[in-house]
Amino acid sequence: MPSALYDQIGGTYVSTRRPDPRVAAVIGHALGDARTVINVGAGAGAYEPAQLSVIAVEPSRHMIRQRTAGTFPAIQGMAEALPFRDAAFDAALALLTLQHWADWRRGVDEMKRVANRLVVFTFEPGGRNFWLTATYFPEIIELDRRRCPSVADLVRYCGDCRVEPVPVPHDCTDGFLAAYWRRPEAYLDSRVRAGMSGFALLDANVVTRGVAHLRSDLESGAWEQRFGHLRQVEALDAGYRILITDGNPSRPARPPGNGATAPSAR
Repeated sequence: MPSALYDQIGGTYVSTRRPDPRVAAVIGHALGDARTVINVGAGAGAYEPAQLSVIAVEPSRHMIRQRTAGTFPAIQGMAEALPFRDAAFDAALALLTLQHWADWRRGVDEMKRVANRLVVFTFEPGGRNFWLTATYFPEIIELDRRRCPSVADLVRYCGDCRVEPVPVPHDCTDGFLAAYWRRPEAYLDSRVRAGMSGFALLDANVVTRGVAHLRSDLESGAWEQRFGHLRQVEALDAGYRILITDGNPSRPARPPGNGATAPSAR
């Protein structure tokens, strides 16, 4: 259950999951001219545009309690049963949350029912061979493939839409799984891992083994030898995507960050 998961990991969540302004700009651009927004699976409220009228829906009471004072109102509820009338909102947001839903298709249907536009920030299970999961935690890849739709499946289900890549800046402040791709030492920190649901769902022995492998490679220089070229890259395509349906702005979404972007997370 997503509520149980985030009741478990939510204690330190907001300390490592601070919205990155470059990712926020992509999301805001995707919302276009929307004025009323429902944020589904809203968590602690990251990326809710302050200039719009937003209602948040979140299953975990613990996450709702972490919303800062002055944020938009939130109700406890599930994506699969949104308590709003048809077409009640200009846009529906779902930000790195589909993998936690009991039935993502039903949740998407509900978003389409209550809003004229969908903005979904998601990721490709497997992360384009992101080094962390490909080399140290392949169990996260299998976990993601079981619980998260592929981008292609999501596009087929949503129908007419467009998909934009969201490269991850090298100094990303939002500590989702690939945020520290150029700062591998961060993954040794249990507090950093505590804000990532992929780690929270793994067996403790699997996490211990993977962390020990990464630590050994960092100390020996093996990580630097294989992946050190990433230290020169400004933003990485680790498989994160934003999907937009209906009412799309005419301009393409702008990726966060400037400078060179690695074409793959190998």
